[in-house]
Amino acid sequence: MLLSTAYFPPVEYFTVLAKYSVCIDPTENYTKQTYRNRCRILTAGGPEDLRVPIVHDGRRLITEIRVDYAEDWLRRTKYAIDTAYYSSPFFEYYRDELFALMGRRPETLWELNSSLTDFFCRKIGIAPVWCSRAEAGEDLRTLIHPKKAPLLPTREYWQVFREKYGFVGNLSVMDLLFNEGPESICILK
Repeated sequence: MLLSTAYFPPVEYFTVLAKYSVCIDPTENYTKQTYRNRCRILTAGGPEDLRVPIVHDGRRLITEIRVDYAEDWLRRTKYAIDTAYYSSPFFEYYRDELFALMGRRPETLWELNSSLTDFFCRKIGIAPVWCSRAEAGEDLRTLIHPKKAPLLPTREYWQVFREKYGFVGNLSVMDLLFNEGPESICILK
């Protein structure tokens, strides 16, 4: 399967990582309004998108897109994650390591997304089978998209604000990990 890089990828992205050989394409161009620099979490106010601002300097190759730290998005993002997940059962086990990872302030979106994907793979217990682009098979880069219905349904799991909003599927994988912890792998497989 061929995937694009993603910022705090959705659960369906990790379902693909858990089940198939995958290539995350470093040769693609950056595309706006995709999971490349946005994710969705569930807050007390309902689903909310978090975004990483990028430097608009004419670069298009995804590995060259720089994160814009001139804005204080990192503080706002950490605050949003804290307030959304502080009462989830497993948040305290992962918070400090995750925030330290974000605090390293990777220069490029590719580096940020790669480090986040690696973090969640390790914590969930996924060892993705990486393949070359030539071996990738089906191209899911435009199918796993925030403006499209999920390609793969999300198995229901416990969520902090479920009583208020019902189950909200295909949120960022952090929602799954913070609510299910080590059992997250069972939801993905």
